[in-house]
Amino acid sequence: MHESVLLNETVESLNLKDDSIAVDMTLGFAGHSSQILKRIKNGFLFAFDQDEEALTYSREKLSKVSNNFQIIDSNFVYAKEKLKELGIDKVDAILYDLGVSSPQLDEDYRGFSYRFDAPLDMRMDQDNKVTAKLIVNSYSYEKLKEIFKKYGESRFASSIAKNIVKYRETKEIDKTLELVEIIKSSVPYKERIKKHPAKQIFQALRIEVNNELDVLEKSLDDSLSMLNVGGRIAVITFHSLEDKIVKHKFNKVCEIDPLVKGLPNIPEDKLPDFKLITKKGIKASDEELANNNRAHSATLRVIEKIK
Repeated sequence: MHESVLLNETVESLNLKDDSIAVDMTLGFAGHSSQILKRIKNGFLFAFDQDEEALTYSREKLSKVSNNFQIIDSNFVYAKEKLKELGIDKVDAILYDLGVSSPQLDEDYRGFSYRFDAPLDMRMDQDNKVTAKLIVNSYSYEKLKEIFKKYGESRFASSIAKNIVKYRETKEIDKTLELVEIIKSSVPYKERIKKHPAKQIFQALRIEVNNELDVLEKSLDDSLSMLNVGGRIAVITFHSLEDKIVKHKFNKVCEIDPLVKGLPNIPEDKLPDFKLITKKGIKASDEELANNNRAHSATLRVIEKIK
């Protein structure tokens, strides 16, 4: 079963009170949510996910802790409006764990992993019409190159895109390992032995399928606007693209207006509404790294609303 990364550090950082209203934007298999629920005995937890297996499993798991929760079957990009429909405008704690859960990676039929042969899917939301198969078989060379470069940060984006386009002229690309072979043939051998050449490309496809970065940007803006004074947002990222978005967004709202920054007494209304709780991202401990390989790339960032 999925092991939640930075579990204690994240839950501690949310500074939960007995009556906190908390939101888990990425419920998954309820690792973080179950710990949050234990700490808010007179509060309430709202949790978002769009994966049917995760919803079923987590509902049962959370029910064993408390009934003070509601699971919402939706992408977290709609969290603000979904909560508004329930009469919730302000909350005290918001969590994002942006990693793909172990079951999604380990169940071969989901197509997230380059280690198993499976249909090229990669959808978090099974109702989504866009799949990895659709992308690799219909995107132009230029578009493929762009997403491999932008979302996969691959140095070999051009040759991989070129070989995909060439391959699909004779046969549709259906399976994950079929795509892996095309990727391998596009990357020099000395690079292939350093790290798996498909990792960055599968990341790029997953981001494109699920529109992950645009969704994150919008959702962070909404979350900042929903936070009560004293409330906190904690975000766990797993690659540099996500981390840059979170870091930039958090730094921006914590900045003092440059026009008054040098003044000895800065007017209250010119001071920022937020402060960084983590100046640098928190990384997993050596102990956690030894037990959970997926923790290696994780970074936790936390912000608090102060006025």
